[in-house]
Amino acid sequence: MASLSFLFQLLSLISTLIVQSQSSTLPLQLLWSANQNPPPSLSVLDFGAVGDGIHYDTLPIQSTIDACASLSAVQCRVRFPPGNYLTATIHLRNGVVLDIEKGARVLGGTKLGDYPREFERWYVVAAENVSDVGITGGGEINGQGLEFVKRFDKRKNVMVSWNQTGQCFGDECRPRLVGFVNCRNVRVWNINLIQPAYWWISEWIISSCSLSDIIVAAICSHRLVVWAIEGLEQSDVFNHDCSLHIVRCENTSIHDVYIHGDFNTPNNDGIDIDDSNNTVITKCKIDTGDDAICPKTYTGPLYNLTATDCWIRTKSSAIKLGSASWFDFKGLVFDNITIADSHRGLGFQIRDGGNVDGITFSNINISTRYYDPSWWGRAEPIYVTSCPRHSKSKAGLISNLLFVNITANSENGIFLSGSKGGLLRNIKVMNMDVTYRRYTNYAGGLVDYRPGCAGLVNHSTAGIIMEHIDGLVIDNVNMRWSEYRNGKWNNPLDFRPSTVNNISFVNFYSGLERQEDKNQVEKA
Repeated sequence: MASLSFLFQLLSLISTLIVQSQSSTLPLQLLWSANQNPPPSLSVLDFGAVGDGIHYDTLPIQSTIDACASLSAVQCRVRFPPGNYLTATIHLRNGVVLDIEKGARVLGGTKLGDYPREFERWYVVAAENVSDVGITGGGEINGQGLEFVKRFDKRKNVMVSWNQTGQCFGDECRPRLVGFVNCRNVRVWNINLIQPAYWWISEWIISSCSLSDIIVAAICSHRLVVWAIEGLEQSDVFNHDCSLHIVRCENTSIHDVYIHGDFNTPNNDGIDIDDSNNTVITKCKIDTGDDAICPKTYTGPLYNLTATDCWIRTKSSAIKLGSASWFDFKGLVFDNITIADSHRGLGFQIRDGGNVDGITFSNINISTRYYDPSWWGRAEPIYVTSCPRHSKSKAGLISNLLFVNITANSENGIFLSGSKGGLLRNIKVMNMDVTYRRYTNYAGGLVDYRPGCAGLVNHSTAGIIMEHIDGLVIDNVNMRWSEYRNGKWNNPLDFRPSTVNNISFVNFYSGLERQEDKNQVEKA
């Protein structure tokens, strides 16, 4: 009874946190929705846009935005009627909202000359040092990402890179989709973000962007200041595309956004949140090749992030903290999320000395499977790791994690791995039902520590692998095993008492999968 009472208290706390996080954005949402006096609007067609997808509409679009900004001290909408609007980089101004109507597509240019000289400003839509801006309308922003594929490959596409500019390095120098840089009061909602060449939407806030008033719904593209951070490897500087990138912001709400990227294209993250606080993500569908929701810390801490009611599919991690982790993460809640056919479910890659504290995952339905090992991940439903990125890095502590009401079907087990300088402390797993079942032909028997650390390591399959943990509670966990056609599953629990201490198992069950469960899976 004590355990049950404690569970109810935890669930009540989770609900309170979610309500508080959502209500924190209410005044801003009311400001944006107030329509006693509808804001003025201008059509890009009235300024000479053609909308045929062949001729560039950059100048008419920019002229409309500039004129709109001069009309209202609060908000003005730039309308895109149905059509295809090819453009180089366009810049939002204070108080301007892009209203991209259903049937309208804003198409990003595919030539180097379509973008500014500086790599950090390679966006189709860019907003720098402005406030009260947004994107909505039910239409589409399309980065024409498939035009940047050098060679199509079912394992992982080979992409074009503009590294000859000297502005960036490696094979991932491509334009992003949408970027908000050092902005306040941003809202992006009811919009489709399609086929970025690189990160989907990026909220690049390099100086003092206070996202305290940002309501964004799909912005991402990060890796601007990272080159200046000592010790970051090139592969970690340009290794994430994304639809939503939020940097040094406060009070962000991301909602009702559809993000779609080619499933075989690397570095097209869904939503990346960097150094930002008080963020809410809800009712988003993210179907893309790389990480879907990805908080990071480069220049400051990240706290109070809530993500709810989302659907995710990815060849990488559905939810991942890191790997950029120089500063702390605190007070994150993920609730009522469906993760389908992904390479990894819930992940932590803490590599740079930042600490993690107070993270809750509740009511999560996870399905993970193997993909080609060139993608990070080994089908782990839950993956928590802390280890130094390299010899000059240090590990961070990961403390007070709660996983409650989790259902998972997976080709691999749970991986909980701290390190000597980065212990996992006070981890609770409660009310979890997990089934291990093989259904692809990729080889198992590997543990993935990437990036850095030990890399890919041969290791027998287990239900839960544990390393360097001080404090773990497993309460009401049901672990089922399918018969493995290429061999036997090895064991439910894998740990060494020398590195794992203060663990408790209450109502823990492990056994072969029941026939009725197999039948339900086959019907599905």
